Amino acid sequence: MTEFTGVKPSEFDAMAGKHTEAARRLEELAQALHSELQGAGLDTSPAARLRQLAGRVTTQAEDLRRRQKLVHELQRQKVTFGMSTAAGSFLEMPDGLEAAKGLLDGTLAGRAALNAADGDAKALAELKKYAARTGDAEFVKAFLGTLGTQGVTRLPGSLAARLRDAGTHGDSDRLAQVSSQGKDALRMLSAALARGTDPKNPAYMGAEFLKDLVREGRAQQKAGDTKYTGYQAQALIWRAHDGKPPYSKEFMEIVGRDVIVYEYEQRKDEWAASKDLLGRMFAGAQIPIVDLAGALGLGTMLRPGTHVGNPGARASSLVDDLFHAAKSSREASHALLDQTPAGWKESVLHYLLTTRWGASRYLGDYAPFNDLLVTATTGRDETSQKLAAEMMKTVADEVRPAFGKGESGNLEIKNRGTFDRFAPLSYPLARAIAANIDQVSKLLLNRAVFHQVAATDMDYALTLATSHDAGFEALVRAQTEHMRAALNTVPPVGLNASNAERLGFTTADVRQFDFDKDGRVDTADIKHFLVNRTVEEARPFTHIVETRRQVLIAQGLDDKKTDESLKTMVGDAIGLLPVPGARQVGELATGVFGKLVSTEYDKLAGAGYDEIATQVAQLMSKPGRGLDETYHTLADNRLAVERLAEQMIATTMLNKGLLDGLELRKQPFAAGNSRTIKPFAEMTSQEYSQFLEWTRARGGSSELINDFSTTFRSTSEVDDYLDLDSPSSGGGK
Repeated sequence: MTEFTGVKPSEFDAMAGKHTEAARRLEELAQALHSELQGAGLDTSPAARLRQLAGRVTTQAEDLRRRQKLVHELQRQKVTFGMSTAAGSFLEMPDGLEAAKGLLDGTLAGRAALNAADGDAKALAELKKYAARTGDAEFVKAFLGTLGTQGVTRLPGSLAARLRDAGTHGDSDRLAQVSSQGKDALRMLSAALARGTDPKNPAYMGAEFLKDLVREGRAQQKAGDTKYTGYQAQALIWRAHDGKPPYSKEFMEIVGRDVIVYEYEQRKDEWAASKDLLGRMFAGAQIPIVDLAGALGLGTMLRPGTHVGNPGARASSLVDDLFHAAKSSREASHALLDQTPAGWKESVLHYLLTTRWGASRYLGDYAPFNDLLVTATTGRDETSQKLAAEMMKTVADEVRPAFGKGESGNLEIKNRGTFDRFAPLSYPLARAIAANIDQVSKLLLNRAVFHQVAATDMDYALTLATSHDAGFEALVRAQTEHMRAALNTVPPVGLNASNAERLGFTTADVRQFDFDKDGRVDTADIKHFLVNRTVEEARPFTHIVETRRQVLIAQGLDDKKTDESLKTMVGDAIGLLPVPGARQVGELATGVFGKLVSTEYDKLAGAGYDEIATQVAQLMSKPGRGLDETYHTLADNRLAVERLAEQMIATTMLNKGLLDGLELRKQPFAAGNSRTIKPFAEMTSQEYSQFLEWTRARGGSSELINDFSTTFRSTSEVDDYLDLDSPSSGGGK
């Protein structure tokens, strides 16, 4: 909180003048004393000390003059606030110059915004001068304090009304000017509002300011002959936000939650009527409350990052604009979604996915909600996982009636309307599942429950998630990273009690992995555990890939194909990299990863599976070059996944020392007099494929690959969960 000092203007002016005069006279005295002492041949240090004192007083005088100038400007602009006493009038002056400058500029910017709200055409240009000041807490407090919640609400209303007027009169120049200046003003206002409503920010305006925003939001407003609700105007501010800084959870708890409830209160009767037979005939669609730009037919003319374009295009609802503001912060997104309003029987997330979903579909503006869902459900924290599970369960229940068994025994879409209704949620659903792939694996392997989600729920959620190309890719990448991490838990050849600690293991690990109990983990022990890990990791792949295949069949699309994303993963040999942070303990593994494994790569050790997969893809991708020649001839997604599994198995065997000691003479992928394996980044696609072939023939990976394929191609569990009777795809169907 800024501290203020009370000053009497006349006495402050006198003090500044006296300091300036004293500094001048001290400097003159120091010069005279120095001349006298030097002429007498005496020590001149007293003159030097006097000059130092003169310098300090000069600095103080300069500071006072700056303050004096600022005080006069504050007085001239009538920014200062003071008090009258028996001794005279006093002004309150911030102790810090920057704080005083923030008070001055913030007040002037606030007045410019108020003038703009009153229709002053020049005020918007004046306001733009202060756009860069929104990072200054004192500026923001003065700016919002001058505007007040009423001004915050009035400004976007006035801008929208002026735009409509320009459009009505066909004034294209004024339309373009107000659109451009209005976007700048709303972006500035949104940045200030985000800081001013965050208790952790020095610019925080207090809880009462937030409550006043709610009161203004629910109140009827008017700009000229245009009537609207405050929230419709405030929504334009939220949609203008660029995410920096993000809105706080407190903003979403007080304002955001009320917006959700407000729209429901205003629309619940209409929405209920639109769902019965008579309502569908007369009440029409489930229409949300649009923001003020939508109500006036302005489209995106006040939305930063867009062109003036067609005034009537792309209306947005006030709730969608709120989603846009909330998506930049996981805390804010959780505050909005993870709660059940008083008197409600469903959570906000469930309400948005079910009761309100028709309103989202009405405008077709899915990006804000989808982005919000990705933010809220892909974290590693408990709330993110809870929301992800709720989303999976809710969507699975909603989409389940869309499917049934066709005459061929494969999946069939029995109700296309239901499937299409929820198709826009496919990508955020896929991202939520991918981020929680570890929980998904436990659910499928152990018949566990992920919060309220059972295994059958998961497969119905996957029907929607895998129908999206990018969503399917995210799921495969996540499971690839999960398998990579699982294989990395296998110990290296030669692990025993004497070297366990050095290699990052414990004596208990030695006992666990020493299957034949000879005191040493050997090749046979490792292969035993590799079989278990490989088979376990195959099953989640089965559910992802087979569900994708069934959905393609149900949509009448070609299921016998390889998605380009998977072909790219195979071509880039994404499966060859070890887990970030993993030790290279095999002799041949030393140097084989070359520059691919770097400090930046190892920093991913604690990242989520989807994040690791994305980073690995960026690390491996080289335009126009694939490391694995097999990707050219891949026939379907199953072959691609099997190739990825082979890459991961070979990498694990190399890294754990299972390939050490094997003959490398005459192998094209080996180099040097000592015949060591080339770094992968230096291999050609043919050499890498030959390395995998050598690993199968000499290293013994064939058995592991076969175990993976046998499990992976057994689709009976997916058939059971989806209530199908399709033959297993093990025969290459």
